[in-house]
Amino acid sequence: MTRKTDKVLRNWTPDSWKSHEARHLPVYEDGAALAAAEATLQRYPPLVFAGEARALKADLAEVSAGRGFLLQGGDCAESFAEFHPNNIRDTFRVLLQMAVVLTFAGKLPVVKVGRMAGQFAKPRSSDTETQNGVTLPSYFGDNVNGIEFDPDTRRNDPERMIRAYSQAAATLNLLRAFAGGGYANLRQVHQWTLDFMGRSPWADKFAQVSDRIGESLDFMEACGIDPRTVPQLQGTSFYTSHEALLLPYEQAMTRQDSLTGDWFDTSAHMVWIGDRTRFEGSAHIEFARGIGNPLGMKCGPSMEPDALVRLLDTLNPAREAGRITLISRFGHDKVEAGLPPLVRAVKREGHDVVWSCDPMHGNVVKAESGYKTRPFDRILTEVKGFFAVHRAEGTHAGGIHIEMTGQDVTECTGGAVAITDARLGDRYHTHCDPRLNAAQSLELAFLLAEMLNLEVAERQANAA
Repeated sequence: MTRKTDKVLRNWTPDSWKSHEARHLPVYEDGAALAAAEATLQRYPPLVFAGEARALKADLAEVSAGRGFLLQGGDCAESFAEFHPNNIRDTFRVLLQMAVVLTFAGKLPVVKVGRMAGQFAKPRSSDTETQNGVTLPSYFGDNVNGIEFDPDTRRNDPERMIRAYSQAAATLNLLRAFAGGGYANLRQVHQWTLDFMGRSPWADKFAQVSDRIGESLDFMEACGIDPRTVPQLQGTSFYTSHEALLLPYEQAMTRQDSLTGDWFDTSAHMVWIGDRTRFEGSAHIEFARGIGNPLGMKCGPSMEPDALVRLLDTLNPAREAGRITLISRFGHDKVEAGLPPLVRAVKREGHDVVWSCDPMHGNVVKAESGYKTRPFDRILTEVKGFFAVHRAEGTHAGGIHIEMTGQDVTECTGGAVAITDARLGDRYHTHCDPRLNAAQSLELAFLLAEMLNLEVAERQANAA
């Protein structure tokens, strides 16, 4: 029996979300232009395929069972202006470095999911913004309008969804080439370090890990195993994800799988529902419950345990492993008090989920310089708290969800390279929230690896 015949999917269609409460969606003045853009997207090829989404779900099922770790990272919001192959390559390269560090230390496979090829839209608390007495639509992300504060750019333009599709398609094409075309070959591990990371002590530590990997490959070859004939050493699986916020775009990209009859959102392998749109009865929950993709859901301080269980019952009534990733985002000072009740409720009700930590969104502060930033020590404190909660509850700390880039930006303070408040303006390029740069991301990976290694050791000791 396929999912489409399950009773939970009765009365569900790709557009049934329209009869539910929809928050944080832009208002389009030209309904005919919106309909035309949707019709164009519906004729375009899928960006990803149902089989790929099912493969990710299978990988995430292993994570939920404690046999893997989820690494999810990328831009806060992709932009049209910064679209460049070097930026895609550098972010992909840092994610590879982080995955190698986590795999080497934790002895667990790492599922790599990029916030890429579709992470354009952003929720806003108000539909409009006023500056110097002038009121215009708020900036909802480059697939809706532009960030510059002028009437033409801020007009909510549905044609931007088509440009976003084209950029996502080009990004995916390059990511697939990198993942399977030799760039991800472990023999290239020494070449993944970006030039500007040479001044980071963690770059030296990564070089040491790279040396040990090279020695292991040499040993395999001496034993008669040619690493060139082992597919897992020549490339990697890499998936894409974004917040399923702009529902007209997501609906237009939803297709019925010819093999199973199930519906999949072909805009990404995985989509998630944000903290502001995951309330019961929301349009975003209604849309997500009918698609077969793996789903993420943000869980913050406002989430009540009983409400979380009801949402899980709606989104995953069959309790399918790998279907749901719960992404906690509490803040460094709230995670150890706020997360345990959710973990206990989910465990009590028998829902099989991946628990992931978003240490970014609860730790935004305004620096004295006026820039929004995220102190690295607060990010690390939340991650430590996340691991501590799961150790105490006997559950698997299964993943990390971060906003990061391969560029040498100065947006988050702290870290070994010690970005100060005074230096934030040097290279503050984000279109949305502050991101970890490459050096800070690698530093976080090594610190994560220590925690993951401790968790694995404790699990093995308990099993013995």
